[in-house]
Amino acid sequence: MTKLDNLKNYLRGLGKAAVAFSGGVDSTFLIAVAHETLGDNVIALTAQSCFVPRRESEFAKNFCADNGIRQIVFAADVLNVAGVKANPADRCYLCKRALFENFLRLAEADGCVLVEGSNTDDANDYRPGARALAELKIKSPLVAADLSKAEIRELSREMNLPTADKPSMACLASRFVYGEPLTVEGLARVEAAEDFLLNAGFNQLRVRVHGNLARLEVLPEDFPRLMELRAAVVDKLKSLGFLYVTLDLQGYRVGSMNETLKLS
Repeated sequence: MTKLDNLKNYLRGLGKAAVAFSGGVDSTFLIAVAHETLGDNVIALTAQSCFVPRRESEFAKNFCADNGIRQIVFAADVLNVAGVKANPADRCYLCKRALFENFLRLAEADGCVLVEGSNTDDANDYRPGARALAELKIKSPLVAADLSKAEIRELSREMNLPTADKPSMACLASRFVYGEPLTVEGLARVEAAEDFLLNAGFNQLRVRVHGNLARLEVLPEDFPRLMELRAAVVDKLKSLGFLYVTLDLQGYRVGSMNETLKLS
């Protein structure tokens, strides 16, 4: 029996499922398999907030519409969750706890079991949000089926999902150094900067914020192209309000802001 078979059997055992659906690689694969397995007994739950790029929210809506998946979208006022605006090291925990409490209410009102899209690789990074999932006893079918990110991408290709080679995403709050207060304006500035770079042809990237300095992370193989577009990139980011625009010579990597934390 394959891991995909195990995943489908796990989902069948739930009867009805509500998937926390962001439109990323993992949750898109999960909702697609859940819909194939459970049909109309699956719904997608999507939170819309200033932490989520509009392009991601639109993708999630369009994917559900194109595939006949019932979706509930709710507005999440994440900056008013206690403690989140101050951007402490456990911001992700505070935010995810509040979001998933809302997801749980929506799922239970529909008679569904709430599931989310963590994979086995997620245990290798600093993810305080995982504590919220554990406390709320949220089920993670991809972990239960022992699926890694690479395996999810490969299966997504076999299923012709549009996310098979989609860049890894994270909420916009992860672009800010811990302790730097989060604002709607600052989050929008990062979104606009990243949209500019995506439209310029860069794929996997982050615009990290340190006060008035933007630290660009792109793949090392994209360094030459970034240098070719250096003047346009600097002009755009300065027009958005950044005073300094820098390139991180280590290149793109997951969770680079976590390097500022002393983790035991």
